[in-house]
Amino acid sequence: MNIFLTFAYLFFIGSVLGWVLELFFRRFFSRANPERKWINPGFCVGPYLPLYGTGLCVLYALSKAGTDLGFMDLWWKKLILLLLMSVCMTAVEFIFGYIGLKWMHVRYWDYTKQWGNVMGLICPKFSLAWTAVCAIYLYLIHPNVLQALEWLSRNLAFSFFIGLFFGVFIIDAAYSAQVVARIRAFAKKEKVVVAYEQLKTYIKIAEAKLQRKTGFFRPFSEKVKSLPEYMKELIEKEKSRIREDKKD
Repeated sequence: MNIFLTFAYLFFIGSVLGWVLELFFRRFFSRANPERKWINPGFCVGPYLPLYGTGLCVLYALSKAGTDLGFMDLWWKKLILLLLMSVCMTAVEFIFGYIGLKWMHVRYWDYTKQWGNVMGLICPKFSLAWTAVCAIYLYLIHPNVLQALEWLSRNLAFSFFIGLFFGVFIIDAAYSAQVVARIRAFAKKEKVVVAYEQLKTYIKIAEAKLQRKTGFFRPFSEKVKSLPEYMKELIEKEKSRIREDKKD
């Protein structure tokens, strides 16, 4: 099968499944979401996360290369391949996070309170989690991925849906980039870094309170806050919390 179509298919599957995983993680485990709201993860509007799509492509490429080079024959070679996959996934996470932090002034996730973290973007704890994910992929998922790709090669009509996905994804990414650009402009002006997950959680909670206050049909006199207003409120709230922590 065409290599481009292969990686397009993997990117599609990884992005969607990764979005589902992060959706439940943020709902039940994230400290940035104390009220346990359903928060759309990532910067896109739709149900996909490019980080996981890229990650699945990397895992597939490494697993295929390892198989071709005979790394699946001996246990110590498998271990080397597994460690290499873990390092690559950690590197992918760092690159995505670094671009968001340095270029967009947005922090998509925050490991600053984790031991051994680097810029709050990667840490040993989550690298270990990536290792577990890589092991599950290598030993359980990769054979099924090969079967799925074989099925796709016999049913190329399915590629229409992949093309449809990328069409929607590109439009979504362009729109979301405009939103992030507004956040970047505000963050650059205020000389701050915006915690994106915390911002989305704050907006979700604020809108839920407004919904309870005004009902489903809001009065026309009720002014809906703009994105910069939400960011200013969140930053002031964080500054107040920091001042209170210093007093204690």
